[in-house]
Amino acid sequence: MLIGVPKEIKTNENRIALVPAGAEALVQAGHQVMVERGGGLGSGFTDEQYTSVGATIHDVEEVWARAEMIMKVKEPIAIEYGRTRPDQLLFTYFHFAADQALTRGMIDSGAVCVAYETVQLDSGELPLLTPMSEVAGRMAIQAGAKYLEKYYGGRGMLLGGVPGVAPASVVIIGGGVVGTNAAKMAAGLGARVTILDVSLERLRYLSDVMPANVELIYSNRHNLMERVEQADLVVGAVLLPGAKAPNLIKRDDLKRMKDGSVIVDVAVDQGGCVETIRPTTHEDPIYEIDGVIHYGVANMPGGVPRTSTLALTNATFPYAMRLARLGWKEACRQDPALALGLNVVNGQVVYPGVAEAFGLPLVPLQSVLV
Repeated sequence: MLIGVPKEIKTNENRIALVPAGAEALVQAGHQVMVERGGGLGSGFTDEQYTSVGATIHDVEEVWARAEMIMKVKEPIAIEYGRTRPDQLLFTYFHFAADQALTRGMIDSGAVCVAYETVQLDSGELPLLTPMSEVAGRMAIQAGAKYLEKYYGGRGMLLGGVPGVAPASVVIIGGGVVGTNAAKMAAGLGARVTILDVSLERLRYLSDVMPANVELIYSNRHNLMERVEQADLVVGAVLLPGAKAPNLIKRDDLKRMKDGSVIVDVAVDQGGCVETIRPTTHEDPIYEIDGVIHYGVANMPGGVPRTSTLALTNATFPYAMRLARLGWKEACRQDPALALGLNVVNGQVVYPGVAEAFGLPLVPLQSVLV
């Protein structure tokens, strides 16, 4: 298969979907790998590192025009919609349910879209979302600690306090991968941490593995608001695979929060847990509403691209190799987890969460695998 790896052009995105080691393995397996010129520089990989293992370097137009499979990190942006061809396989993060223009663009393109974030194992684990959720959860606390500083408009608090001064209160909505990693970081810095979740099974597990300064609370409206009112930092970490995130904190709720408190909504690329969140960039990451600082960077791991690229490609590469070896249809027939990554196929929506988000017709998944 001819595999193309374009440079990421979303604002402040420096990751790349394939590292030289992955390119080498694909070439040795008999595939061709085309990498856009300079595509790996943001993650510390030079063109020479790719050519030395058998990949070739090309301009962006050639990569998109010739490749049978495009490997990316972030969803295509508007300029890339027109570069996508019918039957071309795109393997990347999409988060369709939060972006109607992207969904329409990919439907109109006729491409086959396999979304990292909806590949799902029988256990419920999302193996291609997990590594970036780990990074984003940890970065959420770094960002929150920074924007609590007075210079940025925050309350002027040190997350862990000092002897004789109480630490900050960190409230994490959702006890999944993002929430767990955020809690580890916040607890390690000495903050008072609360995790809210609706799964008693998950709360029981977290109670066994979290340190004593992490409190586990069942999530309902009353408990959420009680904790949010006391919070210095709130981390939104709720995920509904392939669907829009629920708005659990409403606009009017901000009036109940402390002036200078901070919200970091990691679910922003799925619409966000907070009604007032909107996507921001590393270049311009925050804004303030009703005295509350909002951080809505939609590609948080792009801020640490070396770590993120290596973590992501460790997870995505085995699936990419399978797609290249078997083709998307046979690979998805053989691997039900990978088949759940199919969201849009030749102009048809095959993932329920995407169809529900925009009232689009849903085509049964099995019908496109025949």
